[in-house]
Amino acid sequence: MDMRAAVLTAFGSPLTVREVADPVAGEGGVVVEVLATCVLPYTAEIFSGARQYPLEPPVVPGVGGVGRVVGIGSDATTVRVGDLVWCDPLVRSRDEALTPDITLQGWSSRGEGGARLARHWHDGPFAELMRVPAENVYRLPEDIGVDPARWAALGVHLVPYGGLLAGELAAGEALLVSGATGNFGSSAVAVGLAMGAGRVIAPGRNLAALKLLADRFGPRVRTVELTGDADYDRAAMLETAGGPVDIAIDLLPPQAPATAVRAAAMTVRESGRVVLMGGVGMLGGSDLELPYPWLMRNSITVRGQWMQPRTANIGMIRLIAAGALDLAAEHLTTFGLDEIDAAIAHAAAHGGPFDRTVLTPVAL
Repeated sequence: MDMRAAVLTAFGSPLTVREVADPVAGEGGVVVEVLATCVLPYTAEIFSGARQYPLEPPVVPGVGGVGRVVGIGSDATTVRVGDLVWCDPLVRSRDEALTPDITLQGWSSRGEGGARLARHWHDGPFAELMRVPAENVYRLPEDIGVDPARWAALGVHLVPYGGLLAGELAAGEALLVSGATGNFGSSAVAVGLAMGAGRVIAPGRNLAALKLLADRFGPRVRTVELTGDADYDRAAMLETAGGPVDIAIDLLPPQAPATAVRAAAMTVRESGRVVLMGGVGMLGGSDLELPYPWLMRNSITVRGQWMQPRTANIGMIRLIAAGALDLAAEHLTTFGLDEIDAAIAHAAAHGGPFDRTVLTPVAL
């Protein structure tokens, strides 16, 4: 049989919705009927080739999603046909435990090994059906079945969650989010609070987005209007923090200057932690250049983190199910598969805090 999918045939070309062969679970795989997947704000930049992602057309793209299991391989022992699941796009090679090759299914990969893995787990969720590794599906509470589109935001929230786990954010600590007014940065604010941060410092230039954060979360969030003057902004962030900053996480996009990352990073206290998850430098430009004496004399830990460990999927599902992270307050705009071009354009124009563009390949 054939399913319908949105296919990227070449960078710079619009996606084509057409019939393709249904995926088969095979050994180690699961086939999922895709109910909802987030269309990220920078999707158009990837498909145009501007971001130079190592994605190999023709491909059914997309990154992660919520679906219903319709087929399982013979080696699956827990997942069942009919289960409502989250599909984690972060696929790891199975033949190397210490430094596995990694691909983001339907989206990106790391190195030649990751590219080889991507050719096997090639297609993403912009389709009615998707084949994923059995270890990449996580059962969701059945009572969310009436609104699975909201849970597609897992694909956004998991990114900063992985960074905050890597930075070992502890309850009561002060967290500074560099890039707080963006899609991933605002998620870091919400996730940090859900994890128990005592206060979150949220710098940015978008005054409307800063007000939204302050109004939604109240006094635990302290906003800072940035000027672009790195020294002035660093001083303003420290003053607004009103005490030591324990951890800073950067989620700025590739277009942001390295000076903005450095100003935010250098707010952390002695023995503070800095987590780098953004895109600064990926398209050229200046490097970060943190001062050696500052790092050494203040015993600063700087940690790069790409995505999240497998266990983060369970932790994030629990945070949402428990109500610690509220998805009900997020704004959703949904599009059907035939509206994929409109969905991509909408996502590009609505990349602010808690604004989700969701593709629903199978009608909800």
